[in-house]
Amino acid sequence: MVFDRVAVPVAVCDVYGAVQLANPAMAAECGTTPGRLRGRDVLELFRPQEATQVERIAEALRLRHRSRYQVSVCWRSPDGAERYGELTADPVSDTVQETPALLVMLRVRGEREPSPEAPPTWVTPMEARILALLAGGATTARAARETDLTVDGVNYHLRRLSARWNATNRTELVARAYALGVLTAGVWPPAPAFPAGSE
Repeated sequence: MVFDRVAVPVAVCDVYGAVQLANPAMAAECGTTPGRLRGRDVLELFRPQEATQVERIAEALRLRHRSRYQVSVCWRSPDGAERYGELTADPVSDTVQETPALLVMLRVRGEREPSPEAPPTWVTPMEARILALLAGGATTARAARETDLTVDGVNYHLRRLSARWNATNRTELVARAYALGVLTAGVWPPAPAFPAGSE
């Protein structure tokens, strides 16, 4: 298959960023095989440097804008070095009405020396808002109404946070948000400690 022979790291993702197909070059950047990347969130594998880039892309895709989108990312290579580069996402579909898949290409820009593992503390502004709502006692349905997302959309963000922070439930997510400084302690109603999206 031509896809497998492309030297550039490439993946096909659904509109939410879940990997559907990846070539060996992309898998090599993650120290695994293409099949093991299936279903993984591309933004968990390659961490965005600016959350605002991701929010703009999500909004553009929601409005069905068709453009090439770039996100500055960093990730840890299999040998432990911190790499940085750009993900380029192109929406692709057979018809304009069809929900597009994303053809994602990775361009490696450079590498930093290995550093001690730090817990991932970054959140997107939407994740910070959802966490603040949950800390205030909101249900998933209310958080969906307050953020103009669907219940599935809220659950998607919560799953991403749970995976990133190794949290087993929502109470643990909220506790970690306070411990990591994502939510401001001693403030009611709960509020994000900005800038959200910084690492």
